Amino acid sequence: MGSYAPSFFHRAKKNPVQEILTLIQQKYVDTVNVDSLGEFAIQDLLSQLDPHSTYIPPVELDMVNEKMQGNFQGVGIEFGMLNDTLNILYVMPGGPSAEAGLQVGDQIITANDSIISGKKRKGDEIRRIFRGPKGTEVKGELIRDGKKVQYSIVRNIIPIKSIDAAYMIEPAVAYIRLNKFSSTTYEEFMENLERLQKEGMQKLILDLRGNGGGMLDDAVQIADEFLDGNKEIVYTEGKSYPKQIYSARRPGLFEKGKLVLLLDENSASASEVLAGALQDWDRATIIGRRSFGKGLVQEQFSLSDGSAVRLTVSRYFTPIGRSIQKPYSRTDRDKYEEEVQNRFTNGEVFHGDSSAHNGKAYKTKGGRIVYGGGGISPDVYVAIDTSASLPRNKRPKIRGFVSDAAYLYFIKNKKQISSFKSASQLQQYLAVNTDALSFLSTNLAKDSVNLSAFTVPQQKNLTENFISMISWYVWYNEGYARVKNSSDPIVLKALEEIKK
Repeated sequence: MGSYAPSFFHRAKKNPVQEILTLIQQKYVDTVNVDSLGEFAIQDLLSQLDPHSTYIPPVELDMVNEKMQGNFQGVGIEFGMLNDTLNILYVMPGGPSAEAGLQVGDQIITANDSIISGKKRKGDEIRRIFRGPKGTEVKGELIRDGKKVQYSIVRNIIPIKSIDAAYMIEPAVAYIRLNKFSSTTYEEFMENLERLQKEGMQKLILDLRGNGGGMLDDAVQIADEFLDGNKEIVYTEGKSYPKQIYSARRPGLFEKGKLVLLLDENSASASEVLAGALQDWDRATIIGRRSFGKGLVQEQFSLSDGSAVRLTVSRYFTPIGRSIQKPYSRTDRDKYEEEVQNRFTNGEVFHGDSSAHNGKAYKTKGGRIVYGGGGISPDVYVAIDTSASLPRNKRPKIRGFVSDAAYLYFIKNKKQISSFKSASQLQQYLAVNTDALSFLSTNLAKDSVNLSAFTVPQQKNLTENFISMISWYVWYNEGYARVKNSSDPIVLKALEEIKK
């Protein structure tokens, strides 16, 4: 969570670090990459401050900034590597690739002068090939239905959506899932909120699980839509930054309707600002698991070589004065980064929020007890179901195999699957389709995964992921969410609470 500031480094005199790097470059016995050494020195310096001050090398800066800006310049596809071949998984409707006629299932062989398939290329390397200035061209060869096809795409501005899903989950109850807070999030949120109100929304479930934060201003503006009057939303304060209070400033679009907010251990920063404000004012019921616990604010400063540093400049506090920053040691960043993982090993995420509150106790505006110093604890805790959980050390790989199987099934049955009018219709069909489930089992076996070796709840979990991913290929993130939400324990609990 942070903001941007221009470069202000205009110092002529070299400091000892610069002098040492110059000596190494001129006098050292072997040739070394001095720029890399400088980056290591900067990273080590920042690591002595706090866990969130960080250095961004020039090669990474554009991609980092794109996430905050909410757009980039490229071709509008998502891809995946399957058997060393680049497969198109998603084509943005109305985007450059769609206009060029590219389709889900196309296999790209070349792009400009680069051979894409048949090589062990990393995702970032491929993205750099397809991204570039608006108006420039990417052309090459792909395979579609076994035949070679020439393609030509003119790059354009591609929006990075903050909202994965926004739909009426039940009559009068809307569901919105936010994945980040960028500079376009508030505008995107309002468009969807207004549409849902026209569709009959009276109550709202706002899902911030997995949302690592982003722009403070957009989180504040969204909070303003839920809070009436001039209620305080958050304040920030640092050694060189005087106290700044952010308050509600205008009549909000949803100040009175019932509101439920979903959090988990990966909800951080701006997500916690929004959750903290709504919890302090007793405006929303928080459901899920304890959030990450990031209460530090970074500002981004440009450096002369095209790199940047995100420096922690202040702390943020909720309306009743809570800092939700979890403890950290300047000499042990590893311990800080392992804290979320420890919630799995110590059983917190499986057995409820049984951990003792080490932070200071506060009272909300309505008199409820809440705590600072370790994330936002939910009002209603929903633990992870251990019976359905996959082994944590194997989970990413197995989910990858399931995703591959879903893609292959979709390509094989593309015409039939695309004929369904909704994700729920597709879900009902696939849930009882023995051919689909047999396809999953057979493809997992090819990757040495025996589906029958899992418990019944685990098999159900894998099958639901399989169906959700197939729905993703038709309706993208909202299709995935609609299927997953139908059995998601936290969403089901939210529906139960919002009806009270």
